[in-house]
Amino acid sequence: MKWNKVMAWAGPLAVVVFIAAVAGFGAQLQGYDQMLHPVSLLGARGIPGGTAFSLLGFVVPGVLAAIVMLDLILRMPASAPRPLRVGGQMLLLGAIAFAAMGLFPLDVDDIENRASQFHASAWLLWLLAFTAAAIALRFAAGKAAGWRTLSTLTIVCALWMVCSAFLFEIAMPVAMAQRLAFLGWLLWLLAAARLAPARS
Repeated sequence: MKWNKVMAWAGPLAVVVFIAAVAGFGAQLQGYDQMLHPVSLLGARGIPGGTAFSLLGFVVPGVLAAIVMLDLILRMPASAPRPLRVGGQMLLLGAIAFAAMGLFPLDVDDIENRASQFHASAWLLWLLAFTAAAIALRFAAGKAAGWRTLSTLTIVCALWMVCSAFLFEIAMPVAMAQRLAFLGWLLWLLAAARLAPARS
């Protein structure tokens, strides 16, 4: 029962920890502007408190999100169609990639070095894995009726995230577009456990 409660609250807790870390560390960093500077800058090497933010802003929310994804996978019946299982695995991969952003922070002294490239790759993997999961869940929804509501939410959030990452920056600062992409994922985390079918 206690483990079930942990799984039920893992999503909302991930959202709270991420938002609190971004707001708290952003307020403490002199000259940091939430409207102009990327979230990843808070955890960059050479930034005061960067290691702590990487842990609280990316690793902890990523691990909590992975718990949510694992819970969803465990809810899938043994007879679940293959796209549904693939979707669950992609969701889990996306959560791991989110945590990896904290393990591979940016380097403010050399934005093109390998560490910074690993961070950018983790961010792209997070986005692509969630998008792939949305497509897989949508294909599975026809054969797994109980997952239709969650699949619809996932498609909507994935579209929002992709548009935020690649289109919205045309009309707004890149930092704001990035935050909108994070927002789509956070909203999904808040609702996923409640929209998915209960374990059989």
